[in-house]
Amino acid sequence: MVDVTDDSPGPRRTRLGPAQRRAQLIEQGLELLADRPLEQISVDEVAEQAGVSKGLLFHYFASKHDYHVELVRCIGRDLVEYTAPDEGLEPIEMLRGTLVAYVDYVTRRRDMYVSILRGATSGDPDMRAAFEDTRAALVDRTVAHLPAIGIEPTPAVRLAVRGWVAFVEDTTIAWLRDPELTRDEFVELAIAALSGVALAAHSLHSPAGDDARVGDAAPAGGALSDRFREGTPAASS
Repeated sequence: MVDVTDDSPGPRRTRLGPAQRRAQLIEQGLELLADRPLEQISVDEVAEQAGVSKGLLFHYFASKHDYHVELVRCIGRDLVEYTAPDEGLEPIEMLRGTLVAYVDYVTRRRDMYVSILRGATSGDPDMRAAFEDTRAALVDRTVAHLPAIGIEPTPAVRLAVRGWVAFVEDTTIAWLRDPELTRDEFVELAIAALSGVALAAHSLHSPAGDDARVGDAAPAGGALSDRFREGTPAASS
């Protein structure tokens, strides 16, 4: 199916295929999100800006709610892609680069980011499920790189990383509202937090035995901690 042209007065609609038209409507919503929270995105304005009728928008999205959910899914995919790690770097530098990209991404989209995680629509089950897909992708990616520094992806480690992702989300919002730390200081805080929770989870199944815990003098734990901190300003000073 191809959109029919609109002969009514006003801007003429360009013929687009279904996939192109859907992408255009999403892109229009993302542009509006640049300066307003999600709950203020009006389908009437989106349709007007795209030069189509509201009825055509609802041909592609069942409701305003479904349209908003699709916007959140698109933002999540874009965030994961934008923060993709440079696989050519050492693990810590890879993590640092990903976190810098993450902070830069949400800083440029502050209102959008805060509205999705803390706004009026954040309690909606469909919205939560859409952003949960983003969290899961970030957790999967982080866990997949931990074996490079000797941390196996056990259930405890995965749970710890999931908690770390939530920590980064929450502290990012607090930092955006009151940036008492520099961006680089904030990034180093996030790296240190991942080091702490990942090593704590790893120690639960440490080869040193059930008595091995973070803070013990087990050589394996100390070596892992050193590898995790390697390359940070504290280690090089």
